[in-house]
Amino acid sequence: MATYDYDLFVIGAGSGGVRASRMASQFGAKVAVAEDQFLGGTCVNVGCVPKKLFSYASHFSEEFRHSNGFGWSNINKPEFDWCTLVANKDTEISRLNGIYDNLLGNAGVTLLDGRARLVDSHTVAINNKQVTADKILLATGGWPYIPEFPGKEHVISSNEIFYLKEFPKRLLVVGGGYIAVEFAGIFAGLGADITLSYRGPLFLRNFDDDIRNVLATEMAKKGINLAFNTNVTSVVKQQDGSFQAFFDTGENASFDSILYATGRKPNTTDLGLENVDIKTNPSGTIVVDQYHKTSVDSIYALGDLIEGPELTPVALREGTALANTLFNNTPQTVDYSNIPTAVFSHPNIGTVGLTEEEARKQFASIEIYKSTFRHLKHTLSGSAEKTFMKLIVNKDNDIVLGVHMIGADAGEIIQGLAVALKAGATKSTFDSTIGIHPTAAEEFVTMREPASS
Repeated sequence: MATYDYDLFVIGAGSGGVRASRMASQFGAKVAVAEDQFLGGTCVNVGCVPKKLFSYASHFSEEFRHSNGFGWSNINKPEFDWCTLVANKDTEISRLNGIYDNLLGNAGVTLLDGRARLVDSHTVAINNKQVTADKILLATGGWPYIPEFPGKEHVISSNEIFYLKEFPKRLLVVGGGYIAVEFAGIFAGLGADITLSYRGPLFLRNFDDDIRNVLATEMAKKGINLAFNTNVTSVVKQQDGSFQAFFDTGENASFDSILYATGRKPNTTDLGLENVDIKTNPSGTIVVDQYHKTSVDSIYALGDLIEGPELTPVALREGTALANTLFNNTPQTVDYSNIPTAVFSHPNIGTVGLTEEEARKQFASIEIYKSTFRHLKHTLSGSAEKTFMKLIVNKDNDIVLGVHMIGADAGEIIQGLAVALKAGATKSTFDSTIGIHPTAAEEFVTMREPASS
């Protein structure tokens, strides 16, 4: 029987890799994890954590305006300092990096600083050395993708947006996914003049159509210029340091910065996949079975490297399942149904379950419940923002198939409803649940008349 340096070698110290390595070590395995960038991966460093902090910051501008209707005065000229926000964000991220370092150390995991590459099915090269492992886990996550076009070198991705030295007063955001709409809302709230350019007719493809339309209306209310069916053809840097973007509509405009949020690709560059026979999908994601095993028996993959929701909690669950499967004699798979998600757009989106379009394809008879209303807060704030909620119900058995919301605290509200959907809640269950008054969330248990079927 072969003897290896480690029972498990993990390449990538993001959410999934750290969770798998910690748990495997606690189950008695000898584990090492290699990371060449930053502990905590995308989420902690250039993803959900700093983005949510920026989102909090941007909401203050609305809060200042809204407070007038509640009797507050002399708050009409607040000053925002970009450098303070970035510095304080950096301090918090450094603190989290240290926590991840301690978590691994306290769990007995060996942390190696460097880019690890596959040599063969049981060997990894790192820092001019080779180590062997019985099992190898690939957990290097995703990386921003920017298409090729003239002037590509002048644009930035979601990695760099968190570290800009100066605040971009005029920002072009290119893309139609959740990252694009989030940053458009964030920087608009911070005071920037925002244009969001998307090549399609409406952003957030694969989200419920009502949610997509409501968000477009609300973002336009906030002064964001939505340029749908528009694509950037080239970017030119001007003498004053600004950037001129040319569009396929024949128009052009100048910006202080141009953010491309045009998707993410699996981070497999320089990973050594060519040295092993690992199958990949046309998209570049790694093919795995239900236990996250690749086409090579000793090598596994999870998180944004594989097909599926690119969400931190999903990677965490996959890491837990993998550690239990390999080192706790408890084979586990991940249930990918009814995964809740939030988009920290302005206003927020929260969603779980099927969209109306998906439900109509899968079920013979459904009922749709909708509610659009002005949040109680805005009866005094003067804001024209509307809250929208939607329930999708299987008419044959009364089971709630989908819950969708756009409005303040949508993510916080949907988390609890995701538990209900996971438990198989029916519309009758919602109807018999007493609401909390006065809250926006109570609307989900007071919708009685279907809007359509």
